[in-house]
Amino acid sequence: MRDRPVESVLDLTDPSRNRLYNMTLEEARARVSRGSSGDVREIDGSFALVARDGVAVRMARSLDRPMRYFLAKRVDGPMLVVADRIDAIRDCLRSQGLDGQFQPAYTRMVPAHHVVEIRLVGCPDPEPTYTRFFTPSRAVLPADPEEIGRLYVGAVADETAKWLRTVPSEEPIGVCFSGGVDSGAVFLVTLHVLRYLGMSPSRLKAFTLSVGGGDDLAQARRFLDGLGLGLYLEAIEAAPETLDPRETVRVIEDYKPLDVESATVALALCRGIRERYPEWRYLTDGDGGDEDLKDYPIEENPELTIRSVLSNPLLYQEGWGVGTVKHSLTYSGGQSRSYTRTYAPLSRYGFSGFSPFTRPAVVEVAEGIPFVALTGWDPEKLYALKGEIVSRGVAAVTGIRMPVFPKRRFQDGAPDRSTARTLRAPRESDYRAEFFSLYG
Repeated sequence: MRDRPVESVLDLTDPSRNRLYNMTLEEARARVSRGSSGDVREIDGSFALVARDGVAVRMARSLDRPMRYFLAKRVDGPMLVVADRIDAIRDCLRSQGLDGQFQPAYTRMVPAHHVVEIRLVGCPDPEPTYTRFFTPSRAVLPADPEEIGRLYVGAVADETAKWLRTVPSEEPIGVCFSGGVDSGAVFLVTLHVLRYLGMSPSRLKAFTLSVGGGDDLAQARRFLDGLGLGLYLEAIEAAPETLDPRETVRVIEDYKPLDVESATVALALCRGIRERYPEWRYLTDGDGGDEDLKDYPIEENPELTIRSVLSNPLLYQEGWGVGTVKHSLTYSGGQSRSYTRTYAPLSRYGFSGFSPFTRPAVVEVAEGIPFVALTGWDPEKLYALKGEIVSRGVAAVTGIRMPVFPKRRFQDGAPDRSTARTLRAPRESDYRAEFFSLYG
């Protein structure tokens, strides 16, 4: 018996959000349609793509682009809805008179770095298949922080140059800046690349959020003033009472406390920039730097050990991975899930965002670091490694000696301490209940 043709595929993703460097959108979709991992790996840029090939529908996305789908049933056959948000899928089903089928937990996230194939052949539909298109080699670099830093920050500079060439020359560029290692590197590399490409550095600003006098603003001033770059700093002030974690749950459509906290202050920063600059569009940030260099406090997560962190490929980017017990079909895992903490606030206020640390070329260098040889399985050496590698790399690429301050999360540094404590009050179950209440 021959398969029936695909009845309906509704692609609600915004094609203008795709930022492709080496091919057209049509060429990229054709590569996804073929489903070859090698073909899709050659797509250079930020993308969320849907393509049909007979009864097969294939989807692929980069790490920085959330992409969800839902399979609905109609009398005349299945209907696949693809979007970047859960509520967009719900609203689409409602418009089709199919909202009775909707459950938020039935939506599926396309995991980053995979081609997901669904064959729409009737009821019951077969399980999706997953084909990985990005598999970086691990621990292949020399155990030399100087050389690793040069390669890592060099890749950051290359990706930043690609992005800057796509930004209209008259447009200003903002860096979401705390003075930490990641945002500091992004700012200094962006400034360096602007000058290298003959573009005006006056287009650049470093936006620092301050909620009731948090520590980040003082740190940002120390960072830039110490380098004679204080003129680039612009503080964005927000009142503590404007922070609303429950509203954040609605915006990011997730309930993990650390991501809710981070996105809450990200929303305050984006809102403040938008109120001050109604036409501003382009922002860059350092999201992904912690994941690349495995710089999270292992002791805060009872599921992790130093051996699990250093032994599992792309653990912080992808979680435990497709096909494992702990992999969430609704949310994916790792940064593949948590990137909504950045994507959704930027999208909410009309910004186009970019982080070089999410790009495969940068992640590939990071995965090539021989972490075990450099740390001997010692967590404290692992935590210190990031600042050493990045600061050496920034010096090699830009000639600037970047200051390195102790690690501090965005939600801990932007607000004053009492406000930061209130952000941590609810339990995950409270946020989870808030999330499901959005859908009745």
